[in-house]
Amino acid sequence: MCGFIGIYGPDGVDVSGEIYEGLLAVQHRGQDAAGMTTFTDSFHVKKGLGLVLEVFDEKNMQRLRGNLGVGHVRYPTVGGNRNDDAQPFHLTYPVGIAMAHNGNVSNYAELVDGFFRGNRTRLNSSCDLEVLLFVFARALDERLRERKSGAIEPDDIFHAVSAVYDLVKGAYSVVATLPDVGMVAFRDPYGIKPIIFGEKETEEGRWFACASESVVLDINGYTKTSDIGPGEAIFVDAQRRKHIAKLAYKPHRPCIFEWVYFARPDSMLDDISVYKTRSRFGEALAEQWRAAGAPIPDSVMPIPDSSRDAALSMAHGLGLPYREGLVKNRYIGRTFIMPNQKSRRSSVRRKLNPIRLEFEGKDVLLVDDSIVRGNTSKRIVQMVRDAGARKVYLASTSPPLVAPCPYGIDMATKTEFVATGRTTEQIAEQLGVDYLMYLDRDAMNEAARAGNDAIEGFCNACFTGDYPTGDITADRLLRIAGDRCANRNEPVNA
Repeated sequence: MCGFIGIYGPDGVDVSGEIYEGLLAVQHRGQDAAGMTTFTDSFHVKKGLGLVLEVFDEKNMQRLRGNLGVGHVRYPTVGGNRNDDAQPFHLTYPVGIAMAHNGNVSNYAELVDGFFRGNRTRLNSSCDLEVLLFVFARALDERLRERKSGAIEPDDIFHAVSAVYDLVKGAYSVVATLPDVGMVAFRDPYGIKPIIFGEKETEEGRWFACASESVVLDINGYTKTSDIGPGEAIFVDAQRRKHIAKLAYKPHRPCIFEWVYFARPDSMLDDISVYKTRSRFGEALAEQWRAAGAPIPDSVMPIPDSSRDAALSMAHGLGLPYREGLVKNRYIGRTFIMPNQKSRRSSVRRKLNPIRLEFEGKDVLLVDDSIVRGNTSKRIVQMVRDAGARKVYLASTSPPLVAPCPYGIDMATKTEFVATGRTTEQIAEQLGVDYLMYLDRDAMNEAARAGNDAIEGFCNACFTGDYPTGDITADRLLRIAGDRCANRNEPVNA
């Protein structure tokens, strides 16, 4: 999970200010590193470890000139937490390209061991984007050599994207800028990772942008033109003409976790409102809670922030008071995407503080978006009990997580999941709650699909172990787990 934005503005404008604003809007998607690359007569680059506000200052913003640029906030899956792995990446030869992506190359290790070392290519980072960039650039260069032409046409760009689809497996959405050529954006053949394209008209001329969430376009005044489809690429050329090509034909399987947790509630992804979907999660949970004859609490409370909309609609559905009992320190990052377990554990108490009056002598129902390792949930439950709660119930807006994600979510091994090998009752005991309910998987999918019935299905791999790309083997999962755990300085427990 990362966040990016790419902008192609009119001649003579600087896009860095809009890229900066866009990165602030998707800071929730990555807190490890941030970067920006723009172009005038050469590439201008600034990237580093930390938050957007920490990486960029007035001095380096002034030198990030040009009407063509990409920006990125990083959450590491492949690669470690080091400056060399911060995006965007760029090449000056054989073709000038700056690129950023969101997702995970699932065959990264095989490509490094085989395709690249076999061709005497050495990478400068441990980030999977570099592999993707080299595949794209090499295919484009070979195509131009075959045609014996220096001029890049739309079909050349689409040929390079097709080469990526042929060689690079996994889930990814990508934006790339090519000086004097234009901007290209594309999405993996299954459309697992989101990417939104937009346009606007100003007195300076026509602007084009793409981003990992629609909110990035909203705050910069763009009108959303489309969600780029699975296996689809959009190329805007130097004359500002837009070219669209469908290059791969696979079933569309967007990641359901975008609506469960990742995305901002004010975003639209694949024409589905994140806010409305989370509200429907809560409605479905209320029906499920009532049908199960579950205990009735005194109040319903969210574990902030991404479960707030669901908790509110669940409370309404059950006819119970909605209360805000946990106050979030907004200057602490999202614990799920922190790079290691130690930082997750130490941040929980700093992040949340209970309002004791809402808990003393009461039965409370806490609503969370998901339960992954269980460490955060267990600490929150204990905190609530320490605040005087008599009974603590917990509801999750997603089903039990049981399988690692090779597509760009920090779920490295099966043994990390609290649900592994446990019944719901055993998980409740492990977490210290008096009653636990997970949202039914079919109900979760239907709640999301209600926003756009053209989506026939979602990627549910983390709940089922059924990987839609069909190329995820036990060996590949082990290699991904080894890389991820090594970068978190943790042992691999496959």
